[in-house]
Amino acid sequence: MLKKIWKVIAASLRGEEQEYTSGSINKAIILLSIPMILEMAMESLFALVDAFFVAQVSADAMATVGLTESVITLVYAVAIGISTAPTAMIARFVGEKDENSASRAAKQAIYLALFVALALGIPGFLFADDILRMMGGSEALIASGVGYTRIMFGSNVVIMLLFLLNGIFRGAGDAAHAMRALWIANLINIALDPLFIFGVGPFPELGVQGAAVATTIGRSVGVAYQLFILFGGRSRVRLLFNDWALDGSMIRRLGRIAATGAGQYIIGSASWIFLMRIIARFGSEAVAGYTISIRLIIFTLLPAWGLSNAAATLVGQNLGAKQPERAETSVWRSAHFTAGLLAAFGILYVIFSEQLILAFDSNPAVLESGIMSLRIFGIGYLFFGYGMIFSQAFNGAGDTRTPTLVNLVCFWLFEIPFGYFLAVQLDWGLAGVCWAVVITEALMSIMCLILFKRGRWKLVEV
Repeated sequence: MLKKIWKVIAASLRGEEQEYTSGSINKAIILLSIPMILEMAMESLFALVDAFFVAQVSADAMATVGLTESVITLVYAVAIGISTAPTAMIARFVGEKDENSASRAAKQAIYLALFVALALGIPGFLFADDILRMMGGSEALIASGVGYTRIMFGSNVVIMLLFLLNGIFRGAGDAAHAMRALWIANLINIALDPLFIFGVGPFPELGVQGAAVATTIGRSVGVAYQLFILFGGRSRVRLLFNDWALDGSMIRRLGRIAATGAGQYIIGSASWIFLMRIIARFGSEAVAGYTISIRLIIFTLLPAWGLSNAAATLVGQNLGAKQPERAETSVWRSAHFTAGLLAAFGILYVIFSEQLILAFDSNPAVLESGIMSLRIFGIGYLFFGYGMIFSQAFNGAGDTRTPTLVNLVCFWLFEIPFGYFLAVQLDWGLAGVCWAVVITEALMSIMCLILFKRGRWKLVEV
């Protein structure tokens, strides 16, 4: 039995071409989810490694990262949202055995991503100091950290392509290539972070800006690897150097899914910006402690996101193969496993919160804020899993509208005003914001579950 399990795991890591519309559903989930979990773990490691080294610079440096990341998550949100379009369409085409259409969709998605990246990156680069000021950063913080913010927005094209190209791989079922791209990018980031931050050897001492430089270089190499695979014919989706003419019809189809896909993630990410703005009222130590706890949460949340991406691929390919019941079964099994995984992590966060935060910062005020945040998130961590899986199931079917509306109700109409009420009106401070997040995630999970059971996602055309 163990030998058989190891054989499946090894096949998933090697990235062998598989058929996901027939055979064992459990095997399909394992084959897709393992590389996707490792991919997402590597994406979250970017943030965790940066937090570890930047926390050694100063509380203001850590707060700079927190405030910048709260806004740059809008870029991540758009990138992830746009990537849902090629993932859904390519998964559907692969399920239909139409690889030419899958390739055409990938090319047009790249055009779409480049246009959006420039539209977001240029203003962010030019107005970096105003962004930090808008988020409540002090003038001292802005003076020392604006370079970090400027570099992160300036590298927007790289961020957008990294997410988009991995979305193409996921739709095709080539999860191992997406995983390797993030491994390469992270290894480079881990190696360069301390060199650029602290000025080791011939490298300049850039402080918090060094984290942005290292991350950008790592991600750029990851994108180069992705393009090498796609143009080299090593993926199920192949990009040839010819036939790159703009296809208005395909772009419109992609844009229809991407618009609500991006909208759904923008709504969620914008809520984090407003919440961070509330937290900034309580000082840099509160922001720093909250930022560290969020980085730890992301470290385990994004691997769970990998499982939800696997569910999305299975939904898209099985709907393309006209097997909606198999798609539904895949989602339920993925949801139960993800919720159990996050519940286990939540228990660990509650028990070991002090040791985990202390590994990043020993400042008493930062430590207190981080421990409190991590424990509250740990208590409600179970609900994060169900919400993620069902939302991604809708996206995998090409129904990005439903999770967008759910996010709008939960995050903007409920979480933000509720967080302000608890934190400011009831004077709960940082704890109020954290409790608002946990309660909102529970509400979102319940809404997504009810809508998923109605089954309208099975009838969506892409």
